[in-house]
Amino acid sequence: MNTPGENRNVVVTDIKMPFGSMVVFLVKLALASIPALLILYVVMAVFAVILVLVFGGLSGLHELFPPFPYH
Repeated sequence: MNTPGENRNVVVTDIKMPFGSMVVFLVKLALASIPALLILYVVMAVFAVILVLVFGGLSGLHELFPPFPYH
């Protein structure tokens, strides 16, 4: 018997799942990823807006530095 403080190691060697159940699971997974991607899109858009607001005023700095001669 295991005591409450004792750990047991378990190794999973195989998962038996019918093909139809796997297809349903993967379709649900794909549908669940859509809201997650929309949330990530909104977070990245907010981050991009913050970067533009912080660094947008630096666009005039290119006038301070001479262009690199490419010949």
